[in-house]
Amino acid sequence: MLVISNLGVSIEGKQVLKSVSLQISAGQVHALMGPNGMGKSTLGFALAGHPKYKITQGSVFVDDKDITVLAPEERSRAGLFLAFQHPVEIPGIKLGQFLFTCYKSSHANATPAEFKKRLDECLGLLKLSKDFLDKQLNAGMSGGEKKRAEVLQLLIIQPKYAVLDETDSGLDIDSLKIVCDAVNVLKQQGIGCLVITHYARMLAYLNPDAVHVLSEGKIVMSGSKDLPAELEKKGYAWLKETA
Repeated sequence: MLVISNLGVSIEGKQVLKSVSLQISAGQVHALMGPNGMGKSTLGFALAGHPKYKITQGSVFVDDKDITVLAPEERSRAGLFLAFQHPVEIPGIKLGQFLFTCYKSSHANATPAEFKKRLDECLGLLKLSKDFLDKQLNAGMSGGEKKRAEVLQLLIIQPKYAVLDETDSGLDIDSLKIVCDAVNVLKQQGIGCLVITHYARMLAYLNPDAVHVLSEGKIVMSGSKDLPAELEKKGYAWLKETA
């Protein structure tokens, strides 16, 4: 279980998250929605250990391991993955080379043949050609290609828990379904996912176990997979009316 308990996070001295608590079991998909600028991406960066995002209170556990004060690479090794909303461009490094490095870091005894087999499976899931591996890491890629490259990394690494920060942005209808099908495969494999999104369309494919709304730095509502449709119908102003 990924356990986020009473988490507070500040950026450059400004408190953004005030008291966020979530529990995501292995194989579950939870969705996080909410107005812009209320801390959804901040939560993702804080979980991953970005040094700009300071945890001021609370704790984060990956299974039984407290990762609250660990370095980003240690959190990754503990089983946590963040798919970025805006992936960083790294010219000069081919995606295929990067993926092999990622795979070796999480599968120390893996052979090149085992990596190739896994890579072929993942490319098939995302309906990507092998030519995609020759692209430089996020450099010169379209927005949609960057998001599929992030999910490809997720499939290769196979962490225990993944945070997907607006992975649906930049994807056309067909690509969105392909990505969601891949996330559903991860769910079947026992990987827990926190999906940050603004739109119910993605969640219709994912069938989340729970949906949470983040506003003013805290979870103000949690509900079932039917909650996004209610939010699209009534808007976030409805939350203040029900508060």
